Amino acid sequence: MKIYDYNGQKNISGRRIREARQKSKLSQAELAAKMQVNGIIIERDCISRMEKGTRFIPDYELLMYSKVLGVPVTWLLGIED
Repeated sequence: MKIYDYNGQKNISGRRIREARQKSKLSQAELAAKMQVNGIIIERDCISRMEKGTRFIPDYELLMYSKVLGVPVTWLLGIED
């Protein structure tokens, strides 16, 4: 499967996930743990790469980030402010 870049990034939500994580006062490791409790197997380094825009984010993960961080998916996608 070829994953394309969008403006040099592999995702458009990483910055917003980082912002929401920091507002929630969670470390990357803590966010990874919360994701794992909710059935998404992910490590801290994957969160780091995702926040930098060097990792693709599957749609099922995006839904769980929304739930775990308490923000709408539309906000994570940059559709609303």
